[in-house]
Amino acid sequence: MYNFQAMVLDKVNDQTKLEIKQLSIDDLPEGEVTIRVAYSSVNFKDGAVAILNKFVTSYPIVPGIDLAGTVIDSKDERFTTGDEVIVTSYELGTGYFGGFSEIARVPAEWVVPLPKGLSLKESMILGTAGFTAALAVQRLEDNGLEPSHGPVLVAGATGGVGSIAVNILAKKGYDVVASTGKLNQEQYLKGLGAKQIIHRDEVVDNDSKPMREEKWAGAIDPVGGKTLQYILSTLKYGASVATCGFTGGMEVSTTVFPHISRGVNWLGIDSVQYPMKKRLEIWNRLGDDLKPTALNEDMVNEISLKELPEVLAAILEGKVRGRTLVKL
Repeated sequence: MYNFQAMVLDKVNDQTKLEIKQLSIDDLPEGEVTIRVAYSSVNFKDGAVAILNKFVTSYPIVPGIDLAGTVIDSKDERFTTGDEVIVTSYELGTGYFGGFSEIARVPAEWVVPLPKGLSLKESMILGTAGFTAALAVQRLEDNGLEPSHGPVLVAGATGGVGSIAVNILAKKGYDVVASTGKLNQEQYLKGLGAKQIIHRDEVVDNDSKPMREEKWAGAIDPVGGKTLQYILSTLKYGASVATCGFTGGMEVSTTVFPHISRGVNWLGIDSVQYPMKKRLEIWNRLGDDLKPTALNEDMVNEISLKELPEVLAAILEGKVRGRTLVKL
């Protein structure tokens, strides 16, 4: 019987507690594939689960919406012992024991074979953030975006999704304008490929104008709120914004004018229930043409389970740059 450590969130008498616990294989939920986890990663949603107790559908829960590791047992013929795999999204880390655990057991339908071109560590530097960024880039290009069309805005550019989006777009030849509240990170963002760095206050709708001067050939927005309102009012004719987060708020007040006067597109990016066939295509591209060039120490901070609670709180406060890996 395996005994292992995991970060467990439990709730008793309306009081929640987050702590490292010793678990056994029998504590894991049902599932066809059991995985020895090598790495997980820390996302904004993980902080919302572990600190704010949002998105949790049952207790106790092991948070962690991402994991990568090696199969140690499988009841599904698609996977065998020794296979290197990735699991992200679905109910992982919200309604099903997730990645902040040395051992995980999951439904086979959630498992992605590690793509050629990626190591387990690289796959978690990417994780849900990288998958989301790549999906956003693909959706923008599916809707007509090309490098010759002009500058592309990436909001929240020092965050996980933002950092990877900046790097992918720059690699593909786009002129990337990076918006951030951390202007002391200019060197970091230029290292990722951003051509211009602007303060996030420059892309906030403070006067509720439905239309402004056309600026962006496209945009990736993990922020939401008044930042998204501003982006919609400043997209070029026929351009699109891919919305994939809400770090700046979930409420959006806008009008129909950008859509009917400029034909702009507001694209919703969902990484949770994205169909597996298309999910595999995105992951394979992340190991190939969409693989970022900056999967290195500048973007990555590696921590242990013991350090995890502090980072989970910090990511909610916007104090985490790039990607944080949990080494299991």
